[in-house]
Amino acid sequence: MGDGTRHIGTAERRERLALRQRLAGAARAGSPEEVAGSLVALHGTDPSTVYLAVGARLADAAKTVGGTERALYEDGVLVRMHGMRHTVFVFPTELTAVVHASTGRTVAARERSRLVRNMAEAGAPDAAWLAEVEESTLAALSRRGQATAAELARDEPRLKEQFAYAAGKSYEGVHTVSTRLLRVLGVEGKVVRGRPLGSWTSSQFRWAPAPEHPELDTGVAQAELLRRWLEACGPATEDDLKWWTGWRVTEVRRALAAIGAEAVSLDEGTGYVVSGDTGPVAGPDEPWAALLPALDPTAMGWQRRDWYLAPELRPVLFDRSGNIGPTVWWNGRVVGGWAQRPDGEIVWRILDGEGVGGGAEAAIGAEAERLASWVGTTRITPRFRTPLERELSA
Repeated sequence: MGDGTRHIGTAERRERLALRQRLAGAARAGSPEEVAGSLVALHGTDPSTVYLAVGARLADAAKTVGGTERALYEDGVLVRMHGMRHTVFVFPTELTAVVHASTGRTVAARERSRLVRNMAEAGAPDAAWLAEVEESTLAALSRRGQATAAELARDEPRLKEQFAYAAGKSYEGVHTVSTRLLRVLGVEGKVVRGRPLGSWTSSQFRWAPAPEHPELDTGVAQAELLRRWLEACGPATEDDLKWWTGWRVTEVRRALAAIGAEAVSLDEGTGYVVSGDTGPVAGPDEPWAALLPALDPTAMGWQRRDWYLAPELRPVLFDRSGNIGPTVWWNGRVVGGWAQRPDGEIVWRILDGEGVGGGAEAAIGAEAERLASWVGTTRITPRFRTPLERELSA
């Protein structure tokens, strides 16, 4: 910047990432809730991502499945629900109110309006009818504790009603009230994703009542969410913050001002950290390797990723929609990808060999063995598949 603003270079950003993202060996966490608290949110669109992201960061990876299920479904200290960018995340239950007020309410209003409009266009019952069905559905879910859409439809048969969608258009179809209404209730923070019907990799799930939470002021909630995220991921640019939160740039700037964020110089321009976080950090004592899953919160954490991911690797590590696949990390940067074969073997490939010698390959191999040891007989296929993952798993 040329005005005395401190510059944080790529090397230091990678050191911050190693420690704050719980990836270096000495920085690993003791529990899944500690992992989620450190990262703010874990991508939950693909259920297996949550467990794989936790396992990569636990000191005792053997506790991954049991510990994560306990935190989600028994202790209730983690919750899986809609959040930023209209995406499903797992985050600490204490953040339910913050996430809902900062990002959920705007999306929820839009989704409900769209549902009511679509039903009206199809000649389906009106908003008053929908409100009756909603009230009855929430009461049934409260009685059951957790339930699938089919189970709720047995208690409230009107959930089975269908209506035409986008008649006459190329994407026309028939929607069921249960599918659309439960989605709206999820975005509104009234219901959350409960236990899966199968194993921890299953995409079929039950619904559960959302944890009770106060209604916060939007500005207050946005400031708190941004503060927590910058503590974990700072420095970050306005583009990074706008992309991760899904907010307008005016909202990002208002939240930055509210928390007194400090500007720093980055290789790609101006970045921001929380107040008092401009000083240098001590990096990890030892080199480190990690095998992170598709949609991992670190790999997907920033919009501008050149400081940890070489642009030439993107064609094989991302799908066409911009979802990142399983990645191999060495000392703060992506150097390759990995996959699981049908027989359970974890295989990996180095794509960027700069600085990756025998010691690095040994460390990466040890991480592959550590992953295989707790995954066991479970077979993992990412929901969004990438060219390298498909090739390696074949």
